[in-house]
Amino acid sequence: NPHTVTGTGEVIGIPAGCTDLDFETEVAAVVGRVPGSDGRNLTAEEAHRHIFGYTVLNDWSARDLQRREMKVSLGPCKGKDFANTLGPWIVTADEFEDRHDAEGFLPISMAVEVNGDPLGQDLLSNMGWPFAELVAYASQDSVVRPGDVLGSGTCGSGCLAELWGRNGSQTPPPLKTGDVVRMTVEGIGTIENTVGARREALTRVPARPRPRNRVAAAAPSGI
Repeated sequence: NPHTVTGTGEVIGIPAGCTDLDFETEVAAVVGRVPGSDGRNLTAEEAHRHIFGYTVLNDWSARDLQRREMKVSLGPCKGKDFANTLGPWIVTADEFEDRHDAEGFLPISMAVEVNGDPLGQDLLSNMGWPFAELVAYASQDSVVRPGDVLGSGTCGSGCLAELWGRNGSQTPPPLKTGDVVRMTVEGIGTIENTVGARREALTRVPARPRPRNRVAAAAPSGI
């Protein structure tokens, strides 16, 4: 959600109704402008040239809201759109040009800690597809524009949800007010945010039962 992007050092409020606040440790590619290209239906080689740079991404997640919303096999909506943190700056792609491996991945280290305790560490090169393929796929039958941001997906052990699955319980516990989440990516830098107070829930009107009548009522006579 471009309207809820935050920077390092900002306080992240707990979404209304959320009890299972989580983080996701990622790297994001920022799309730039390529003269003569409209950003549509790009090949991986073309997409690589569209990557302006890279930054650290924390894709904050309300797991309980996400689970409820995804029961209908659609997107997580309010489980995800309340906050993303990007920063601390954008490192231009040329700074990493000689770091790609033979398959186009970047073998740079990623780490996350909560309140000073290390929780996860991985290499960015373990992502499923290199960024060039992600940008190319995003442009298929569509377009990528300068300023678009594409996340790598969560690195291994880079979120509480993965650890909960491994441990069979919510250990470590969900984030709470006052917790400090710190993410560091080799060659890019560190972002750090403190979890704030829970946001106040607004009153929501429940959905009405779906009517069974599928045929419009006949108009009154004389009209």
